[in-house]
Amino acid sequence: MSRQSTLPPLDPSRVATIEAFGATITPLDPLGAQVQGIDLSSEQAPPPEVLDALEREMANRGFLIFKNDAPLSADDFLRASCWWGGKELHSTHGVHPATPEGNPHIFRLSNDRRHGIPDVGPQWHNDGSFNTDTFSHSGYHIVRPAENGGGTYFAHQAAAHDALPEDRKAYWSRLASVNSSSGAVHPVVHQHPISGRRCIWLHLGMTGAIIEKLPDAEAFRLLNADELTRLCHEYNDILNAGLENGYAAAYEYRENDCVFIDNLAVAHRAAPEAHLPAEQQGLRILHRSTVRGVQDLAPGFGLPLHVDIHGPNPQGQGVWQGGGIGFRWDAHVPMQN
Repeated sequence: MSRQSTLPPLDPSRVATIEAFGATITPLDPLGAQVQGIDLSSEQAPPPEVLDALEREMANRGFLIFKNDAPLSADDFLRASCWWGGKELHSTHGVHPATPEGNPHIFRLSNDRRHGIPDVGPQWHNDGSFNTDTFSHSGYHIVRPAENGGGTYFAHQAAAHDALPEDRKAYWSRLASVNSSSGAVHPVVHQHPISGRRCIWLHLGMTGAIIEKLPDAEAFRLLNADELTRLCHEYNDILNAGLENGYAAAYEYRENDCVFIDNLAVAHRAAPEAHLPAEQQGLRILHRSTVRGVQDLAPGFGLPLHVDIHGPNPQGQGVWQGGGIGFRWDAHVPMQN
């Protein structure tokens, strides 16, 4: 059933602030916005009021796209990444041998392992779910788009929450996910620190357990395999539904595009075409940056920020699976993240 999107329009006062600087911001359909008139290669950042306006629109619309006519250096891309959120890079990834100057802050992705790390991010996720504070923002610089397509899907997690049935909203609000790699604990529903909207959050490639706060008792339980499978499928389905219902989109990059996302507002996944062989799809090279979080994405209900997911199951029953991709909720989908 089709639903009306709950994404807000651009705020006129923030648009005016951006335009007074000599730039423009235009909403994209159905989410995101495009910014023109700001030179990412300039060492001089826009004034604080302009960055604040842009960051707030990013929180509401999910992401901002900057079109660049000329190639952008890695240093320029990384400097612009620090305009947002925690305003410094927080890099936890491996460095591919083809990364320019071996820069540790560039996560170089490709559909050819000679040029970058392949097969990353096939399922819906948010970057840095292994951190208690996650990443506040991520940046994507398309160095080379594949000739035959292969971009990124983005889904607005507040609008997806709005699309949930009321009983599932209530149930999901009592859940917390455990990262299968680090044991970081995050709420499945959180309030966005800028927009104030309730957003859903679940990493479909790195979840080792789901803790449920019981509705009528000061107690907790772990979801069993059937329950966790259902939850992951529901999460996948509600984000995919945004492609028809106006809160998700498949974005095809053009050369030199820079996309900055609010990592607490939108989930993303690679388009299936992005992982097809370069011989079939054309060579694809993408640089990613990640920005330090501003605050912990804390689970509530008195739960800790970390648990030992690699230790014994504290409940004795339910899913408790550390390492790698965590719980495999669908045997037929790729799950590398």
